[in-house]
Amino acid sequence: MTTAPAAQADRPGGGVVVFSGGSAANSLVDVFNTVIETKGCSLQYIIPISDNGGSSSELIRVLGGPGIGDVRSRLVRLIPEEDGDLERRAIKNVFNHRLDADAKLARAEWLDLVEARHPLWDFVSSAKKELIRSFLNHINMEIVKRARPSSVFNFANASVGLAMWLTPGNLEYSARLLTGSFEASIYLLSSICNIPKSTSVLPAINTNFSHHIRAGLTDGSFITGQNSISHPSDPTALPSVSEAQTPAHSGTTTPSHPPPPTQRPPLGAPRTSTEALDDHIEDANWPGSLPVLRKPYITFTKDAHAPPSSDGGGGNNDGKKADAGKHDLPAPIERVWYINPYGQEIRPTANPAIVSAAAAAQTIVYSVGSLYTSIVPNIILRGVGAAIRGAECQKVLILNGTIDRETSGGRAKDGSRRDYSGMDFVRAIAKAGLQSEGLPARADVDGAELRRYVTHVVHVEGEGAPAVDKREFAGAGIETVRVYGRKMDPRKGKGWLYDENGLAQALQAVVGTRSSARVERSRRNTLET
Repeated sequence: MTTAPAAQADRPGGGVVVFSGGSAANSLVDVFNTVIETKGCSLQYIIPISDNGGSSSELIRVLGGPGIGDVRSRLVRLIPEEDGDLERRAIKNVFNHRLDADAKLARAEWLDLVEARHPLWDFVSSAKKELIRSFLNHINMEIVKRARPSSVFNFANASVGLAMWLTPGNLEYSARLLTGSFEASIYLLSSICNIPKSTSVLPAINTNFSHHIRAGLTDGSFITGQNSISHPSDPTALPSVSEAQTPAHSGTTTPSHPPPPTQRPPLGAPRTSTEALDDHIEDANWPGSLPVLRKPYITFTKDAHAPPSSDGGGGNNDGKKADAGKHDLPAPIERVWYINPYGQEIRPTANPAIVSAAAAAQTIVYSVGSLYTSIVPNIILRGVGAAIRGAECQKVLILNGTIDRETSGGRAKDGSRRDYSGMDFVRAIAKAGLQSEGLPARADVDGAELRRYVTHVVHVEGEGAPAVDKREFAGAGIETVRVYGRKMDPRKGKGWLYDENGLAQALQAVVGTRSSARVERSRRNTLET
């Protein structure tokens, strides 16, 4: 990969700034690499840290710290894949590796990695192997030290890269002991993996603590936790010391369906058995924290008929949403906000680096991904909305090729469903920007206001994709660019996948421009305006 000049790579902005989540945007990394190579500019990915599912949930429960799963997956995806470089490929395999789904086998495999007996270490030089192992040994020591009869670490499906990367900067104790910085740990992993200096990954909040989100629905109810919003499932049962050693534990789950807000007991009422049990579990959660935020969600439920809870949890064991779109919300999402461990709304300040990057960007891109759990959590942070609105550059929304749970619009009383249109996506982004600035999110945001946050919409067209009304967008002064694509595998859902060449051409035509330049029709007929 060709890198940008060092002077530009070291700038906090001045290139392409991509707001995204994890797995969905990982599929477009090659597209973004093509764009910056053509334009000779830098690339900054801005990633939320509110993930609370999969192996992230277990690390947060036992060790504390922010949800780093999406940040880790992007860094590993950015490791250059060069033919013949066996060591680089081997390191990528180590960081991508997930332990066995069986808790007992996973624990044995973890020890093989810590003790350098695992075949994954083949082709990794002694110097880098011992550096990585030093962090694995440190995290292993923390896991052993924090083991209690009421709660031990569950290694099932754990990400090795996530465990290694947690140690340098995310666990408060280790952060003070070692680097004291979330961003320093990103720099360390980037250096080990030879990620080009022209590309950087910026956490939305530079913190050593957990941050969670809550979604308010139009019917007055709410859903707590990123995975509950995006793909709900039952929480994984907490293991005891003896249970953690048995294979049966890895598939054990306990249902959790707390009462909706209107049915909650008054202050001073007797505590439920679940709340009383939580009080006796020794982990990294603050005493009195919301029960839903204290549960591990290592696996997810694929049952499309599982009932969603108003304050339930979700999980993800492979970085992919499974059948999320089949599981409609009871009502559309109105807004998303951050909460403290007790459920009170807070307004965190954004990582100063992302505010600087957005303000100085040549082009801002809102990537494909979950609208309310991947994109919006970045924008609602204090300082981000004003930076985007004030940036004198093109602001491109790449619409999803399918409708998911967050954008299905929910079910009406008559059973009908109104899916999000392309304009609904734009309005959600604009409302998030206004929320960032502490301004009321009006339902009637006009075209001039919308254009301050989005100037171009790139989209595919077909059954299952968000509808795009070109006249509506033209009336708001927003340009639309259609990119041709291919249908998704019906077994994986209904919708469309972008043609990578067409998407790259569309972005290349917009990046760095200061006026609304028309996109020329490709000779390959992969995009049109």
